[in-house]
Amino acid sequence: MQQQGLSTLLIEGADTIGGGMRTKELTLPGFKHDVCSAIHPMALGSPFMRSLPLEQYGLSFEFADYQVSQPLDNGKSVNLHQDIQYMKEELGVDFNKYQSLLEPFVKNWDQLSNDILGPLKFPNHPLLMAKFGLSGLRSAQAIASEFQTVEAKALWAGMAAHGIMSFNKLSTAAIGLVLATLGHKVGWPIPKGGSQAIANAMAAYYESLDGEIQLNYWFEDLQDLPKHKVLILDMTPQQILKLKGLQLNENYKKQLEEYRYGMGVFKIDWALSEPTPFLDKRSQLAATVHLGNTFEEIAQTELDTFNGKLVDNPFVLFAQQSRFDSSRTPEGKHTGWAYCHVPHGSFADRTSAIENQIERFAPGFKDTILARSSMNSQQLEQYNPNYIGGDINAGQMDIFQLFTRPTRSFTPYRTSNPNVYIGSSSTPPAGGVHGMCGFHAARIALKDHYNIKI
Repeated sequence: MQQQGLSTLLIEGADTIGGGMRTKELTLPGFKHDVCSAIHPMALGSPFMRSLPLEQYGLSFEFADYQVSQPLDNGKSVNLHQDIQYMKEELGVDFNKYQSLLEPFVKNWDQLSNDILGPLKFPNHPLLMAKFGLSGLRSAQAIASEFQTVEAKALWAGMAAHGIMSFNKLSTAAIGLVLATLGHKVGWPIPKGGSQAIANAMAAYYESLDGEIQLNYWFEDLQDLPKHKVLILDMTPQQILKLKGLQLNENYKKQLEEYRYGMGVFKIDWALSEPTPFLDKRSQLAATVHLGNTFEEIAQTELDTFNGKLVDNPFVLFAQQSRFDSSRTPEGKHTGWAYCHVPHGSFADRTSAIENQIERFAPGFKDTILARSSMNSQQLEQYNPNYIGGDINAGQMDIFQLFTRPTRSFTPYRTSNPNVYIGSSSTPPAGGVHGMCGFHAARIALKDHYNIKI
């Protein structure tokens, strides 16, 4: 909107911008930890993010040797190479199936991305989107059943688990397909200096366009805002319902009340004396490591967690950014970043469960811990109110809430008040550092109020 010559004000409740893109010294001085998001395939795969000259404002990325590593109990790992041809060595007899599943989307991502990363509509490339839909709307479990090897199934499990849903639900394949596709198309990059660098670069570019930012202000009543024509809320339904003065009609508010949130997460950051000693040395060369062993084991733990249970061996998403970005730590030291899924709103401390799972694949890890910082689901929500009950995707991403969230509408960014819009992860395409939710909200508002089409 600022690019179109309008006057805009960005209001942030906290003392720094960033939301899920913040980097802080959570443990010891000199150790920079990503509080929430850490690895960013979407940042390079998003049409909106690619359109911004963020490298001119200090943003740069580092890349690991492998995009993802998935250790197994046999001491070996299966790894995601950016070049899909190298997957032959990893997947054996499943390579042809894997290639046929992903290569059409890898080759055509630039044409597909606007359709995939947007609301439900008639696609710009209907045949390509139909091909994606035939796979993406299936369950992650159904896709896994087509692979023969333990390795292919395990790698797929780690990808699909980012959707934070049980694998037997329809459309749970979509997230896995997008993340695997981006792994081969653009990689899974690490912002140099921390995730905060993405937010800082965006803010610097925004301010170069004369955009204004106001920090430390929690908006609660429409009357407290400056005079404006359009209001775009980066909030989830539960928060929006608490705001005063929005003048939303009862039918719309009822739809917001019916919006469903998903599982939460328990997050830990560590200051480490040395790199994490994974049994398979290749896992030490991946920025992202998925810990959970086989597809069957991960699927069971995700199902149990979805059903409200605390599991002994949770699926753990682990990142080791300092292996590839030395600016994160004092010389010779390292960081660890991890979370596991928990029942929505859980107060449970999962420190031991997560550390035991890492130790399982990296014996000696616990001996490298200098300090740790952890947040349960409730603490995550206190830190960032958009994480209701610890749900970092701002709502369940099942078939009913993937493309039509938070309401059943072809333009879910509109509210019942024609001057108020939603641009949070509670709108399509949901969670991830891609900027597309806000982009679509702004695009609709520009068309509605200023007859500007982008």
